[in-house]
Amino acid sequence: MQSIKNMREFENFLKNAGSKLVVVDFSAKWCGPCKRIGPVVHEMAMRYENVVFANVDVDVAAEVACSCQVKAMPTFQMYKESRKITEYSINYTFIMT
Repeated sequence: MQSIKNMREFENFLKNAGSKLVVVDFSAKWCGPCKRIGPVVHEMAMRYENVVFANVDVDVAAEVACSCQVKAMPTFQMYKESRKITEYSINYTFIMT
């Protein structure tokens, strides 16, 4: 799983993924729910080799998070051919069940 640190890296990552599905995990080190879901995301990245995963720490790459209109964490955005196709924000209750 690649860590994205700025807008240029994000744009290049999407471009280089080509036609593969891209899952971008927007999170922060201080976010409790992000910490709980993190191991699941890493496991998925290992399991699904035909899907490309990336992580954006919103404190490190605030410009990327703002550009992607991330309003809560964790948020997962899915892209295909550099276009966002869907987004999910996971709440605390979901993570704990």
